[in-house]
Amino acid sequence: MTEYTDHHAPQGLRIRATVLVVPGRGETRHTYDRLGRRLAADAYRVRVVDAPDLGAGNPAAGELAARLASFDARLTEAADGAAGEDGVVRPLVLLGADTGALAVAALLGRDAASGAGTRPDAVVLAGLPGRSAAAGGTWEEELDVRTSCPTHRGALTADTRVRRGSLDEAVPDALLAAAHAAGADVPALILTGDADPLADHDALVRTAKSLPRARLSVVRGGHHDVLNDLQHRSVAAEIVTFLETLRNGLVPLVAVESSAW
Repeated sequence: MTEYTDHHAPQGLRIRATVLVVPGRGETRHTYDRLGRRLAADAYRVRVVDAPDLGAGNPAAGELAARLASFDARLTEAADGAAGEDGVVRPLVLLGADTGALAVAALLGRDAASGAGTRPDAVVLAGLPGRSAAAGGTWEEELDVRTSCPTHRGALTADTRVRRGSLDEAVPDALLAAAHAAGADVPALILTGDADPLADHDALVRTAKSLPRARLSVVRGGHHDVLNDLQHRSVAAEIVTFLETLRNGLVPLVAVESSAW
């Protein structure tokens, strides 16, 4: 039986969108409790799923495709289960982190080609990794790669289900290729930290420029866990701004006419 962590909007507020959160390597659903609560407080229906099982090492293309298909089915189940009396509240947005973000991006290309699967109205891709891996070492060194936020460091350390050393696991080459070649035709917000040693910033710029409706937002001082790092409030605000802009046909609701800073 598939399990989820749900975050509901305050009673009496009309749901503005449905957000499915996909964790990355080593993370658990609990990793996104803070983000889930914050988005839910703004009247979004948030459901956090388990990280996708992409196999160890570099699985063959056929095996990876099968694993992505299985994950796609889980996302469809998660979305259907989050529906209200009138169905799933749109827009439906997939928010992935690390390899969860790669899996979401890869599914966009796969589902566009097949016409199957969970077709979101938009995606948020956070902490997309490149081919580099963490240098290994102690748990403290892994935390340094992930985040400088003391609260998040404490939450990861206290969560016994977090897989330590997971950032040293290789990202499948086929997954990277599928994610960057997917050609997402839905609005995409790409989030990366400028202090993330696992990010390939040049590849992210190329990918963002190749997509018809993508925005690349760089978080100053942000580490790999960009959704949960020290700047998490500003990052959550960027996501909310994206969600509200999405509801308004990608027309920004606030425009700066004059500013001294």
